[in-house]
Parts: sequence; C-alpha cells; structure tokens
Amino acid sequence: MKVGAVIITMGNRPDELRALLDSVAKQDGDRVEAVVVGNGSPVPDVPAGVRTVELPENLGIPGGRNIGLDAFGPGGRDVDIVMFLDDDGLLAQHDTAELCRQAFAADPELGIISFRIADPETGVTQRRHVPRLRASDPMRSSRVTTFLGGANAVRTKVFAEVGGLPDEFFYAHEETDLAWRALDAGWMIDYRSDMVLYHPTTAPSRHAVYHRMVARNRVWLARRNLPAPLVPVYLGVWLLLTLLRRPSRPALQAWFGGFKEGWTTPCGPRRPMRWRTVWRLTRLGRPPVI
Repeated sequence: MKVGAVIITMGNRPDELRALLDSVAKQDGDRVEAVVVGNGSPVPDVPAGVRTVELPENLGIPGGRNIGLDAFGPGGRDVDIVMFLDDDGLLAQHDTAELCRQAFAADPELGIISFRIADPETGVTQRRHVPRLRASDPMRSSRVTTFLGGANAVRTKVFAEVGGLPDEFFYAHEETDLAWRALDAGWMIDYRSDMVLYHPTTAPSRHAVYHRMVARNRVWLARRNLPAPLVPVYLGVWLLLTLLRRPSRPALQAWFGGFKEGWTTPCGPRRPMRWRTVWRLTRLGRPPVI
C-alpha cells in the first residue's frame, strides 16, 4: 500500500519541520511521499524530493490539509493511505508507516487510525489526546469514535466515499466531523498506542481563537451530522460541561459568541447520520450526546 504524508506549516518552525521530515524519510518499507503545505506563508527549506505547496492565504487546518491531500491527486487517489502530521511533531519509531500498512491490509473495514501523542521529554500522553471517554490508560488501544488531527492515518477510500475535511471549520472539531461521516458510511476508527508521534505538551487554549472556534464548530458539527432530536441534547450537555469547567469571563464571553455564531451562520451541507450509526457510536462507548 502506498503511503503519503501531509504536513501544513506556518513557516515558523523550520527546525521542527526538518526533524519531522527526517523521521518520515526513515520509515521502514517503501518510501513515504511527503507534501508540505505553506498555509499562507512560504515553506522553509525542505529535503530534496519533498513536494511543497504555498498558499497565498491561511485556509485553516482542514483547508490546508485538504490541499495537501489533493497534491496526491483528487482526494489523494494516487496513494492508499495518507498520514496527517503536525509540523512540530516527530514520528517516534521507524515502523509507523509499516504498521499502518499492516493494519489497513488486515482489516478492510478500518478507515482511520489515531496515533498516540507523547511528550518527547517525559513520554506522557495527555488525557485529552486519548480519543475516548475512558482515557485513563493511554497505552490501551481500542476502537474509538474520533481521532487526533495532527497524528493520524486515513485510508484514502474514505475521502472518496464521504468527502474531505470541512474547510469552513478552519480550526477545531474538523476531525470529529470526518469521523462521524466515516462511521455513518460503515468505516471503523482505531486508536493505536503503539503508533507514536512525539509532540511537546501544550494547551489548546494557547490559540487566541480557541474558545470561539470550539463553540461555533461544536454547533456546526451537531447541525451538520446529528438527527434533529439529538441536536439540543448534544449542545445542552456541552453547554453544561463548559459552565462546570468555570472558564474565565473573557473565555466565556468568547465561547458564547461562538455558540451564537454557530446558529446564525451557514454550517455547510446537512447530512444527519442514521440512527444505527447513533447506536454504533453508543456501543463504541461514546453516544453522540457528549
């Protein structure tokens, strides 16, 4: 199976990008083709053989990754698997691409693999980086209902069947939108603790737009994908959880602004999942109300 790697960059981490590309080049088996997308910025110097695309404006994370995917032909059709990797990450082992090939070859229903993210200094995996509710043991691999955006591998047949990441999301929850569409089409998602991307421990709230985007896209996610009776339940639960976390006043104001924006702006096409997909998500441990 042919494997490609898509990396988007703002051009501000050239050393980390070079280290990541070196770790991609060292993967066992056939060569992994790499594409680096400059998302509204020039691409720093990269090794020979690495393809580059420079966009005149920042299209956001999903938009940039979709452009990188299309560098392998529409929907990535020239490769069988595409890995999406954060530009400040590093593949910890040389066998990650080969493990992906083996996993997808062994399980024809497997559509997406979520890697384990670990801090390079401590080896610790943050709880938020384990894409399931029971996240206390990051070393346990399992079926899951979503995946980590900058540390994953996707079978390109998934994109051919359900489409790409939602460009309009720009940042936050684009992975869950794709995951729900893939699950509704019959694909499965695995979290694999043995496939590791080293990434420095960070807080998502470091991004200035975090609270607004998270709230807006949460509403869009529900409006696009959930059966109508579940939309108010899902969003009501997330509203309650947000209040229980007691964010600062500015953060809460930004969150409510985004929540309102999610209801008053177009969210893209609505394709509610089937009720049997709701049941599948429930059996996998995460009903789509939380």
